[in-house]
Amino acid sequence: MIKFLTSLCLLMVLVQPCSALQVTELYNHQVAVGDESDAERRRAFGEALAAVVVKVTGERTWLQHPAIEQARNNAQSYVEAFSYASEIRVLVPASVADEPSTAAGAVTSVEQRVITVSFAARLIDQLLADANIPVWDSNRPSVLVWMALQTEAGERSLLTADSDPQIIEHMQRFAAERGLPIIFPLLDFEDRRNLTADSVWTLDQVAIVNASQRYGADSVLVGRVYFAASGEVVGLWQFIFQDEAEVFDAFDTDLQSYLYTSLDRITTKLARYFAIVPGASKQQLVRLRVDGIRNLTAYASLMSYVSNLGLVESVAVAQMDGDRLELELGLVGDTQQLFELLALDRDLLPIASSLADTPSMLHYRWTR
Repeated sequence: MIKFLTSLCLLMVLVQPCSALQVTELYNHQVAVGDESDAERRRAFGEALAAVVVKVTGERTWLQHPAIEQARNNAQSYVEAFSYASEIRVLVPASVADEPSTAAGAVTSVEQRVITVSFAARLIDQLLADANIPVWDSNRPSVLVWMALQTEAGERSLLTADSDPQIIEHMQRFAAERGLPIIFPLLDFEDRRNLTADSVWTLDQVAIVNASQRYGADSVLVGRVYFAASGEVVGLWQFIFQDEAEVFDAFDTDLQSYLYTSLDRITTKLARYFAIVPGASKQQLVRLRVDGIRNLTAYASLMSYVSNLGLVESVAVAQMDGDRLELELGLVGDTQQLFELLALDRDLLPIASSLADTPSMLHYRWTR
């Protein structure tokens, strides 16, 4: 199968709590090609650019923007590097997938030529800024997924990688395409003691929130999926984000389409919540007071961390006092957005930062 350019942060089973995750490879994409001709390469460049725009913005709707459509026709202008390679693609006939024990030897593999395209982040960001299209920072909220599955016979079970690899694969593919950090519970003794398949099926919010606390995720997606004898996939979803729960239903005859439609809904919601348009508003200045900067290594790490935040346009040292450092940040958004972006991470923990009382000063402790 063609490999997708995605880091482990896009899909993983966690042993320790994890909040926001740094999504990598946002400006890279891999495309299958028939040959290495100029025409095929131009086609691949356009397809790769579209994929990168979706990852960087978090929304497919921007592909219909005139500026993006024009850029796709001239995608080579944004390419920084590209390379060819061969991948082994496994072809599994439907009969084998359904009854692997009775179709031994039917699985075949073919060599597939692929091109990996890397785009210049500066050029892509400028393209989006000129088109007034919001950019979603690479530090993105993690989504913990619980799913309860029910067969036509009424049997219920929690989603696991061993019992339902196809669902995991579809969600992993979506995570790679959209830059969405999806994580899954361990489903160990503690999880199964705290949350049953019936609790997930009934969308028991209290039980779900309590069971999710050990993972420290920024949001929780809960699904109840029923597989009808007719082949239809029917379900109900609950998305818990910012202490609010949204419930929505879904229906499809294709499993991948069913999962993609549901995941697209929450991804769009997160992207619209956190994405900003660089330069769209007047720069706002805010003071960031950070304790725990005890050596040069901590200082360098903090400066690098802050400088790479999508909201931050400029950084200046305002004051140093022992292990306390005060920075003056120039934001392309506002203080509230910075406050919420920092809340996604654990490198900076709030000390006495009351946004309502001190809107121009945020106070944190450096924990890295």
